[in-house]
Amino acid sequence: MFDWTALSEIVIVLALVLAAGPPLGSYIARVFLHRPAFGDRFFTPFERLVYRALGVSSRDGMRWTEYFGGLLLVNVVVLLWVFLVMMTQQDFFPTQPGFVPMSWDLALHTAASFTTNTDFTHFSGETSWTLGGAMIGIFVPFFMSAATGLAVLAAVARGFARKDGTLGNVYVDLVRSVTRILLPLSVLGAVGFVLLSVPDTLTHYVTAYPPHAASFTIFLGPVAPWNSIELLGTNGGGYYGLNAASPLATPNVGSSLLGSFLMLLLPFAMPFAFGSIVRRPGEAYPLLGTSLIVFLLAIGLFLFWDSSTNLLAAGSRFAYPVDVFFQTSSIYNNVGATNLTIGFLAPLSQMVLFFGMFTQATPGGVGTGFATLLVNVVIAVFLAGLMVGRTPEYLGKKIGLAQVRWAALVLLVHPAAVLIPTAITWAGGFATFPPGALPSSAYLCLHPGICPTAQNFTAILYEFTSEAANNGSGYGYVNDATPYFNVVGAAVMLVGRFLPILGMLVIAGHFSEQSPQPAGAGTLRTQSLTFTLYLTLILIVVTALLFLPAIALGPLSQIGG
Repeated sequence: MFDWTALSEIVIVLALVLAAGPPLGSYIARVFLHRPAFGDRFFTPFERLVYRALGVSSRDGMRWTEYFGGLLLVNVVVLLWVFLVMMTQQDFFPTQPGFVPMSWDLALHTAASFTTNTDFTHFSGETSWTLGGAMIGIFVPFFMSAATGLAVLAAVARGFARKDGTLGNVYVDLVRSVTRILLPLSVLGAVGFVLLSVPDTLTHYVTAYPPHAASFTIFLGPVAPWNSIELLGTNGGGYYGLNAASPLATPNVGSSLLGSFLMLLLPFAMPFAFGSIVRRPGEAYPLLGTSLIVFLLAIGLFLFWDSSTNLLAAGSRFAYPVDVFFQTSSIYNNVGATNLTIGFLAPLSQMVLFFGMFTQATPGGVGTGFATLLVNVVIAVFLAGLMVGRTPEYLGKKIGLAQVRWAALVLLVHPAAVLIPTAITWAGGFATFPPGALPSSAYLCLHPGICPTAQNFTAILYEFTSEAANNGSGYGYVNDATPYFNVVGAAVMLVGRFLPILGMLVIAGHFSEQSPQPAGAGTLRTQSLTFTLYLTLILIVVTALLFLPAIALGPLSQIGG
């Protein structure tokens, strides 16, 4: 029987997210426009000290080349930091029962994963990082990877608003993203999780001694603040191996709903931040509408295609609409936190989750997801201009050959980063699968060249889709803790993160060199319901054209099998 109470809780969370969108977006815009904002008296002195230490000025503007170079430099430093901490943590911090030191390839994968906002782990957190290693090694990319996404949003928005060829100062944007947005919101989220019984302690583990059973270890730690920035920053790397399915990470329905709220909060505020930065608030609604239409369709199709029995087999702990809402929010916001075993879901439900990672923009990860949506806008407006025979322009900026080329590159990088390693892995037999791992009558073989199955192909496809999309969720049964998957996965995540960002900044740089032109009789009206539906259709059609053959070989081939 369908749980209508759970559905009403989902509606309330969505209403709160949408209500918070305009004021939060306006605040984010004020942060990046350097206008007076809440917390100036407290944050400004600290930020000035950081700028002085970095040797930068908040007034220095950068062209796209300088902006991307600075962004890349900061992320390389973060990647090296995480790699070194993961490799040496056992030498500096107390270890826990069952701790296993990381190999260099696993440390590389972990560093690339958390630096790129992917947080895909090939291990269980309880046994692979110490408490000290997690706190000084993982919390850094939690904030910096999310700040990178926010900085990209700020730079791309300035590209439409400016005409001097600059996109702002990357170091200032990163600092203000952390101090003004991520840190305050994550503290509030952590308090909420603590109130909902999520543990927050510096005790790493305790040993329990049941009266009629053997003793066992309960792993603890700063789970509440971890959950908060993990979900708010669309990171997704769970403190526990079970991720959000762990009873300690998500002890009750309230903590699940709070997690969904945090995952949706910033992505759905991005359109309003963009509208305020470009001084056209009305432009937020078509962009929000496109993301919302696809997101709500995904939830509806997930609930329609999957049964309660299937969801229980996948590990559903609460009313299944609540679990479906959490899982869909996680995938479509490129968070990657999982509360279900995705390999146990119905094939059509798996296809719904795949689609969210394919689009990366409905609404996608913090900052970069919305920037990806703007790339789709460039393509959509260009196609509309071709159809009516007029020069395409958006927000008074003409869309030329350079912008379209880079927009096409951004959209093509993702399928290339997914399909090339998938094909090599499948054809080369580099993947192994534990027998009996899936609830399927199909025989699971140890080598796909001997006994190929649709489930095996889907598992490999999901692995690289999740990494290329900087999502981080796992299918649940492929043996990916190998040097091959660690090294190839690290490369896929880095390419899937920074090559699209490069394209976005180049597009913004070209726009920032133009003076805005007033709208004419032939200008496409983008503040309309018609454009919202047109953009939604373009997004769906382009995504389907890029990935439908792979989906046909994977989830669709499992139907009825």
